[in-house]
This record gives sequence, structure tokens and C-alpha cells, in this order.
Amino acid sequence: MTSTITPDRGAAVAFSVEEQQFNDLIEADSRIEPRDWMPEGYRRSLVRQISQHAHSEIIGMQPESNWITRAPSLKRKAILMAKVQDEAGHGLYLYSAAQTLGATRDDMTDALIAGKARYSSIFNYPTPSWADMGSIGWLVDGAAICNQVPLCRASYGPYGRAMVRICKEESFHQRQGFEILLELMQGTAEQRQMAQDSVDRWYWPALMMFGPPDDDSPNSAQSMAWKIKRHSNDELRQRFVNMLVPQAAVLGVTLPDSDLHFNEETQQWDLGEIDWTEFHEVLAGRGANNAQRLQRRRDAHEEGRWVREAAAAYASKQTARKESTLTTELETAAS
Repeated sequence: MTSTITPDRGAAVAFSVEEQQFNDLIEADSRIEPRDWMPEGYRRSLVRQISQHAHSEIIGMQPESNWITRAPSLKRKAILMAKVQDEAGHGLYLYSAAQTLGATRDDMTDALIAGKARYSSIFNYPTPSWADMGSIGWLVDGAAICNQVPLCRASYGPYGRAMVRICKEESFHQRQGFEILLELMQGTAEQRQMAQDSVDRWYWPALMMFGPPDDDSPNSAQSMAWKIKRHSNDELRQRFVNMLVPQAAVLGVTLPDSDLHFNEETQQWDLGEIDWTEFHEVLAGRGANNAQRLQRRRDAHEEGRWVREAAAAYASKQTARKESTLTTELETAAS
């Protein structure tokens, strides 16, 4: 056993060799890798966060895929299709990262389609207009970038490395959304109103993406201590608002917050009160599209069953063939 002095308490706390090595890696801002020893709480926290992130990417394909066939031009269709494909890839990277922690893809998928696993509440809102593709890119993906760039330095190696590529692609998604809104705001009065209406609907849900206020966030403090997260929910939300205000001025849209104002003392933009009742209602499964999103995911999973079964049968056949070949070669060598 080894001991360390905790600065806040001034008392010696005994750790095992493995615990001390883990704490030293975290303190040195190094990476924890899959074969390293880690506390069970650290592993569980990562599985929860990474799997929720992966589920969000997969469910997040639905609101946008709905507009691929209705996009206003071939160029827009191609860009939107590429974006939806990116989201599928993000889910794959993240599920793979979670698997390095001992979670199985089947268990994570089963939890999602059974409604036992959470995903980002933002994807339970409807997308009634083409402008929503712009607002999702500018606001939702913009919030994702603000939240996820610090995760590139997450203490768990596979998660941090997966986030590097994901953030690069999310940057493209955010610019694509900004460009859609910019073109609409330079169009007809009807197009400008469509863009503004969309921003009005997505602004507050985008702010909720960072999670509840720090005082009501039970997992944030420990995640930050383990350096999975680098900033609190409120810190990230403030960064996002500070980024949005000048971008909204360029677009010519109005952010739907009458209390939004610049604080000369803090040199930051103070925002109004968020309706956390709505956030918790959507999170609890009572949002506009919760049931639809999950049912479509269940349907897709069931419709793809034959593909999974065929792939498993093929893999089993190939394995049997290789084992038979190896057995023959060993018998030949023995004779």
C-alpha cells in the first residue's frame, strides 16, 4: 500500500499500487488505456457517457434523413446525405470506444431500443421546415463542437482519439448549417421568416444540450476530477452563447432571449432563464418526438435482423472452414 496526502483534508489516504498509478496518470494529465487498471466507477461513468453519446449520433440521423429527399437541390441532397453518413460513422467510433471498456454492442443497442438508455434530448424535437437543417447545423452541431472539443483531451485514450475526428467533421456540419441559414436570410421575406422561426424553436433546446445547471448535475464534478470532462455545464453553455451572439449578427437573425445582454463587468453575454421543466419533460420521454424516434430505431433494428443473421452465418461458416483446413494440415504434417 502507498499513501498520499489530500490537499483539501490534509490527511493521509492509503491507496493500492494500482490506484496510485491510476491517480498519478490522471494527475499528470496522461491517458488511461483499455488494459490499464481503472476504478469501477471510472469505467461505469465512461460507458454511460460514451454510449449515450453514441446513441445520440444514431438517433440524430433521423431528423435530418427525413429531409434528404426534400432538400431544395441536388447539391443540398448530396451534402445532407454526407452529413447523415458522418453521424453513422460517429456512432460507430463511439460504440467501438465503449467496447474497449467491456460493454458489448448488443447490450448497448438493446438498452437503447428498450428505452432504458438515454440520448441527447435535442433529437426529440420535430423538423417541419428546411430551415431546421440550417438551425441544427448552426445551433445543435455548434453546441456539440463547444462541448466535444475539450473531450479530445479526455483522460480515456480511445474516447479522446475518437473525438478528434468527430470534431473535425462536426465543424463541417456547423458551417453547412450556418451557410443554409445565411442563404435563407439573403432570400425572400418568406425565407427570412422561415429561418427566424427555426432559430426561435432550436435556440433554447440547443442551450439545454449542455445539461442541467452545475448545481443539479450529479455526474459533472466526478467526471471533471477524473478529467473525462474539462469544463462544467454552465461554463460550456456560457462559451457557446458568447460564440453565438456575433454569429447571429452576421446572419441577421435575432436570438429569442429578451434578457440577453452584455455584462461589462464579466465581458460576457448574460442569458435569460432556461425552462428546465421542458428539459426534464423531454428527458423523461414526454417530448414531441420521443416515441417516434425510438419506434423508428426499433423498426430499423428489426428490419436489419436478416443482415445480422446472414453475416453471423457467413462468419461461422468461414471459421469452420479455417478450422477444417487447419486440422487437415496438422494431420498431414503428423503423418
